[in-house]
Amino acid sequence: MSRIIFHIDVNSAFLSWTAVNRLKRGEETDLRTIPSIVGGDSNSRHGIVLAKSTPAKKYGIVTGEPIAMALRKCPSLVCVPPDFPLYSQNSKQMFEILNDYSDRVEQFSIDEGFLEYTGMEKLLGPPLETAEKIRQRIKSELGFTVNIGVSSNKILAKMAGELEKPDKLITLFPEEIEKKLWPLPVEELFMVGRRTAPRLHQMGIRTIGDLAKFPLPLLEKEFKSYGKMMHAYANGIDDSPVVPESEAEEIKSIGNSTTTSFDVTDRETAYKILLALSETVSMRLRGHKCCALEIAVTLKSADFKVYSHQKQLMNAIDCTNAVYQTAREIFDEAWKKEPLRLLGVRAGKLCAEECTQLSILEEDWSKQKKADAAMDALRLKYGKNTVRRSTFADHEKGFEGKLKIKDQVIK
Repeated sequence: MSRIIFHIDVNSAFLSWTAVNRLKRGEETDLRTIPSIVGGDSNSRHGIVLAKSTPAKKYGIVTGEPIAMALRKCPSLVCVPPDFPLYSQNSKQMFEILNDYSDRVEQFSIDEGFLEYTGMEKLLGPPLETAEKIRQRIKSELGFTVNIGVSSNKILAKMAGELEKPDKLITLFPEEIEKKLWPLPVEELFMVGRRTAPRLHQMGIRTIGDLAKFPLPLLEKEFKSYGKMMHAYANGIDDSPVVPESEAEEIKSIGNSTTTSFDVTDRETAYKILLALSETVSMRLRGHKCCALEIAVTLKSADFKVYSHQKQLMNAIDCTNAVYQTAREIFDEAWKKEPLRLLGVRAGKLCAEECTQLSILEEDWSKQKKADAAMDALRLKYGKNTVRRSTFADHEKGFEGKLKIKDQVIK
């Protein structure tokens, strides 16, 4: 049986979700119809364009550029701050609708996912009719639009949704590759990034069709296994399954990082940031009932140079103080004394918490683990600021609360 895969992608997700929410609250202007963007605080390091409206594109505004630059291009540009709880709510509502049409729905990101429709035809009808019902239902019930790509595998379904926007239902089956996919610039192929495209251009590869026909051995010589993957994608080859959350792989690592709104130039400030990061990482470890045999610290300097160091542990840990102590040791060895704009802590080589054992060669964290369990329970019930460490007591809202901590879960 030939597979049928849908790829569902929200059009300008952050901006669309913000616009719909403002309209529901009585706003008369739809942000999607005027030059507008969603972006961070222009006074902080996060002052970049996260999403843009279609009218904003006409001014040359691109995602990822500084807000100040976008305003120079369009002085009348409307800028609204991001609202991640709102985005999570809209994402959840969309995937609840998708789950009505298949038990095999994979969330690829907050605003896109794959749906395996194979075998559902007899129950729900022809694939394209069902895809159209999904598109219309999301628009009428949730108020925003999506693109739906339909094909026989995930890569072609995803590429189909990129062919024309917004609010489109598009197919890209193997027999359509030569006409629809191959004429596109090679940089539009999924997984061909800004650094890879110039290297392909130097090899005479300008279109996806050029890449599809290029000798595979030469691509593997230049790009190793990555070349093989690009060649397969250009030819529409992909046998990866749609993996619902219930069948997702085990988590391999848990991490948190934060980009600061100021340069970190002293050890004590860095230690406080590492403690805040260690608390969130450790709490998430305990929430997943995991312990870590490796702790890593990532640093980004003020001139954007990134480096990281890690330490292997004799005994797996999930205790906040243990993670923090290890992170401090790694930081002391790694830091080159230059100003820092980002710090990150990651716990890797995870194992089930019942696999841990006491070691006479390492500190006994059993009392601290009981304290951690009590604090976790209080924070889950009454909020994360219910219990705070004395280290942060001199900060009115909590030092850790002022950090924009980014979660990282690798599977």
